[in-house]
Amino acid sequence: MRRDPRRDLLAGLTVAIVALPLALGFGVSSGLGAQAGLATAVVAGALAAFFGGSNLQVSGPTGAMTVVLVPIVAEYGAGGVLAVGFLAGLMLIALALARAGSYMRYVPAPVVEGFTLGIAAVIGLQQIPDALGVPKPEGDRVVVVAWRAVADFAAAPNWTAVILSLSVAAVMLAGARLKPGIPFSIVAVILATLAVKALDLDATPIGDLPSGLPAPSLGFLDTSALSSLLAPAVAVAALAALESLLSATVADGMTVGQQHDPDRELFGQGIANLAAPLFGGVPATAAIARTAVNVRTGAGSRLAAITHAAILAVIVFAAAPLVEEIPLAALAGVLLATAVRMVEVGSIRAMTRATRSDALVFVLTAAATLALDLVYAVIIGLVVAGALALRAVAKQARMDTVNVVDELPAHSAEEHALLAEHIVAYRLDGPLFFAAAHRFLLELSEVSDVRVVILRMSRVTTLDATGALVLKDAVQKLNRRGIVVLASGIRPGQRKALDSVGALDLLRHEGREYATTPDAIRGARRLLHGAGILPPEPVDVRS
Repeated sequence: MRRDPRRDLLAGLTVAIVALPLALGFGVSSGLGAQAGLATAVVAGALAAFFGGSNLQVSGPTGAMTVVLVPIVAEYGAGGVLAVGFLAGLMLIALALARAGSYMRYVPAPVVEGFTLGIAAVIGLQQIPDALGVPKPEGDRVVVVAWRAVADFAAAPNWTAVILSLSVAAVMLAGARLKPGIPFSIVAVILATLAVKALDLDATPIGDLPSGLPAPSLGFLDTSALSSLLAPAVAVAALAALESLLSATVADGMTVGQQHDPDRELFGQGIANLAAPLFGGVPATAAIARTAVNVRTGAGSRLAAITHAAILAVIVFAAAPLVEEIPLAALAGVLLATAVRMVEVGSIRAMTRATRSDALVFVLTAAATLALDLVYAVIIGLVVAGALALRAVAKQARMDTVNVVDELPAHSAEEHALLAEHIVAYRLDGPLFFAAAHRFLLELSEVSDVRVVILRMSRVTTLDATGALVLKDAVQKLNRRGIVVLASGIRPGQRKALDSVGALDLLRHEGREYATTPDAIRGARRLLHGAGILPPEPVDVRS
């Protein structure tokens, strides 16, 4: 925090200016009012910045959380929302103590990049009504709302708003290229506000702001209703965890040398959500738009996010009349520029060129973020990525036929011919799990015209219950056809799965499990000798 406090303070000021209308709007959208949004931005923003695991994360009310809260307000009222937020805070702390945040490292890069591109598109589309100077149309999908806003603009154009928003965005984008160290968002917003006042332009300002925060209280807690609130609290906690950890991952990717602590981030979000309801605030989570503004304006430590919360607190108590005059179109321009700068062309090119699977996951995640919401988008991305990964791993599994004669020293041609005719050995390579196991069953079931099958297991890398069951089924089917199955090289880690389904009992029967392949061949020869297929005199084999 002491490294470059000036840049952090300026970044915090910029984020506060961007966060103010968002906090007000999300508070109103949730059904609890603008004051609830401000209380969340101030209280949760400060505590999440202080206790969280990211140096760059900015937290507060978000659009995704608002979508979840609206039905909760309708069913349980304002007090129910506050109680849900409080319970979600406890759940987030429990997740942090259980170190659940570390599982975010398993989210594939195409999912994160697709989420980033999708959320950038959402941020940009959300600004269309204000950028065009029209009231926000009805609808819960950003694409639909943006299209209706364009139709309303076409019916009654407001070129003042368009010029203001585009000018602010242009100043920010051009300024970032020419002088990256200067907070051009602040400069552009101030210039736009002054221009509106000096030229008496028709531009909608932020409007009246509430002043002050309510005294902290636990009056919203109704112990008799807590059990019915557990399900919505789980949904809120899951969304807060998912959005916060993804936002932190995206923030790390936008910088060099920053790395968040996922478990500490969950803890910080838990503390924030415990405290925000005490002041009448809605459940909070990390906000990717505000975090992106924070990063792009030069923040290097959590001082910026703390400053953002402090400035919002000052605005709440003292400077509301000044901020009320800022045009909404100017703030829309700030977020339009932020959305443009979130799109990394190099990352998009890398994801689409890596493999077809990566490209598919990337496109699906981005499209789902835009068409649905980020929770469904990440779930879809993870499911598709997981299915494609399993498919790729399953393809690596092989079962190769091994020439048994190659394992033996020189003997008579007649004995070699008898061995080759009556014994077949298979070397299993790679993972034998649910995604690949049934293919082995089909291949083994086709074995015919032999007396002994040897399964060489030493190169099996993974064996799950499905693989063990398939192996047991194959042994039973071959045994019913009079074919003896021997196994060699079973690893200690494979025994638990095989034993749990009873496969080891089959292989242990009459000593059909061997440590090495030569031992198994000797066992096969003894079986053939006992059946009168091999000559009675013993034949030495290489050990």
